[in-house]
Amino acid sequence: MRVKVTVYTDGSARGNPGRGGYGAVLVSGPHKKEMSAGYRLTTNNRMELLAVIVAIESMKLPNLDITIYTDSKYVCEAVEKKWVFGWAQKGFKDKKNPDLWKRFLALYPKHQIQFKWIKGHAGHAMNERCDQLATAAADGGGLLVDEYYEKEQEKGMA
Repeated sequence: MRVKVTVYTDGSARGNPGRGGYGAVLVSGPHKKEMSAGYRLTTNNRMELLAVIVAIESMKLPNLDITIYTDSKYVCEAVEKKWVFGWAQKGFKDKKNPDLWKRFLALYPKHQIQFKWIKGHAGHAMNERCDQLATAAADGGGLLVDEYYEKEQEKGMA
């Protein structure tokens, strides 16, 4: 029998782009784990996707049955409508966040992953908790550097 894990995720960016953060809550049986981190310059979509990636990367067992709840249509539809696989075949030409999508695609075949979209800021307790984690991380100190994003920004300003 496959182990079931439920993951709730959210991302935040102040200014978009701006300071950002992600939050994730993982639940499996009686176990619950919260994760978050903040970045000095990033986008909301990057944080939404990074929350998913970091949550999956934290799982130690292979071949889990993972259901991910997100309020990001960008992330949910890219996977559930299989867009990301076409983007990958075309080398992510003219697509944003290829670094993160490649990181996600390396994880995807290791588990059975299903995405469910939920409306954000609609009173869903776990989504609200993820939002709190993401915004607190964005507003906190010790912000990390989203190196890929900042390098891309520099190229655009040159």
